[in-house]
Amino acid sequence: MSSRRLRAYGLVARATIWPILAYSKKGEASRRLLDFAAALSGHYPRGTTRKEVQIGGRHGLRIGPESAAPGQVILYFHGGAYFSGSSKTHGPMLGQLALDSKTDVIAQDYRLVLEAPFPAAFEDAVAAWDDLRGQGYDASQILLAGDSAGGGLALALLAHLLARGEKPAGLLALSPWTDLTHSGDSIRANARRDAMLPSQRTAEAAESYLAGADPTDPRASPHFADFPNPPPVMLQVGDQEILLDDARRMAAKLEASGGEVRLDVWEGAHHVWQLAFGFVPEAAEALRQAGAWVQENFEKAMR
Repeated sequence: MSSRRLRAYGLVARATIWPILAYSKKGEASRRLLDFAAALSGHYPRGTTRKEVQIGGRHGLRIGPESAAPGQVILYFHGGAYFSGSSKTHGPMLGQLALDSKTDVIAQDYRLVLEAPFPAAFEDAVAAWDDLRGQGYDASQILLAGDSAGGGLALALLAHLLARGEKPAGLLALSPWTDLTHSGDSIRANARRDAMLPSQRTAEAAESYLAGADPTDPRASPHFADFPNPPPVMLQVGDQEILLDDARRMAAKLEASGGEVRLDVWEGAHHVWQLAFGFVPEAAEALRQAGAWVQENFEKAMR
């Protein structure tokens, strides 16, 4: 059974974030409001450092524990429906992930739809990977990660890299948005249960991002991508999310491709509940488990 704090977090999200997403226009003011709300979700944990960086020609943050494991890095893409979010809004959560994984996290501020539509975000993600490789990191020393739209972006990048013969250490995705056609049953089945995402606006968000592009393009919807010989993947998703089937079907697809997949479906959890790690015990525990999984897979990849 979910904790009281997780249930309270869901009620607060239903009263604040859900109406913003459901009724506000997709303009700069709405983006700033969403970013402000995300920034309130937590503070940087003690024992972390952060530094502004340039990654793939874009601004980003490098966040790490005071004693990070050398020669490995997590490349992270934030969520926000390709409309909002940044390395700063997600920074505190990434600080906790860095502590739990004992690994530096680099979060890129890829281009959002108000700056440039698809495929700009994907191109920035590829540039971030190429930048790290140019810095001397081997593919096995980089683990991809992201949440929501950023989780889908990380998976789209993974498919692209595998196609060109590069295999990261693994991939961690929190509540990933993987299918911009919205064909999963949970989009409708969980419409009234999801305290964070209004199902009636997801199609509109996808349409704005795609700007006329095909929603089945694997660079936008990794649900339609191929994953030859994928690395280990961990997916965390809440059982009340409209994106539940995006994670479930991605897990099945990766397993069918021969991949090792850990799919964790959390009871009573809402979209990217990990952001509330400082208040919700399930959020802190999810990040702890993710961090342990990251450490384990870096050890496997670099043997």
